[in-house]
Amino acid sequence: MDIVALFQCLQPSLPSRTWRQLSRIAVALLVMTGRVTMLGLSRWTGKGGSYRTVQRLFSTVMPWAILFWVCFRHHVYCPDEVYLAAGDEVIVTKAGTCTHGLDRCFASLYGKPVPGLAFFTVSLVSVQKRRAFPMRGAQVVRSDAEQAASKAKAAAKKAKALPVKRRPGRPKGRTNTTKATRALTPERVRLQALVEALLRLITTGLSVTYLVLDGHCGNHNALHMARQCNLHLLSKLRGDAALYFPYTGP
Repeated sequence: MDIVALFQCLQPSLPSRTWRQLSRIAVALLVMTGRVTMLGLSRWTGKGGSYRTVQRLFSTVMPWAILFWVCFRHHVYCPDEVYLAAGDEVIVTKAGTCTHGLDRCFASLYGKPVPGLAFFTVSLVSVQKRRAFPMRGAQVVRSDAEQAASKAKAAAKKAKALPVKRRPGRPKGRTNTTKATRALTPERVRLQALVEALLRLITTGLSVTYLVLDGHCGNHNALHMARQCNLHLLSKLRGDAALYFPYTGP
């Protein structure tokens, strides 16, 4: 029953009935075996957790971001530790055609695009404990224009001939040009909205300096997005990035 004591901090942020339902169903979720379903939760919850109660809870709109932050601040946060903001996308395979947001997404476990759902989560990572605590999450739903642009890009890449190899370095005759601020891609706009919402939520109790993303975001567009949020990007550069040692001569 320790989970009920841990849930006391959530009571000011939830209606009493919703808080009571969430506490009972959380206990059932931790002790039940087998596949987690609404019918299974109702059987393991006992008194006060009927099937209709489980349905009502899952249909209730709750401020999950605030609940995650309150739990983190009361039970996890340590002022002496350093925290980073980290984001990553997860793919859940899904068959059928009627699920909202169903798309072909690249899954690293399979090494190829698979039909499924994509979710992006932004977490706070403790550097000392090496643990991540999810704060905000959202389903990634691409528009029709994004899907069409992705298909066109893949087709053009497939039909493109092998590039002509040239000598490394700047081509002869090319001069420096002003790098204008490029517009963020729709994917970066969605990520920026999640990061900014997290920063607004934690601004009164925690200061974050770095944003950690995977190699997919190791480009100029993601760096520009992070700087707009007043964060520094930590990421892995692409394998085709051209890096050179700094000039040390006269």
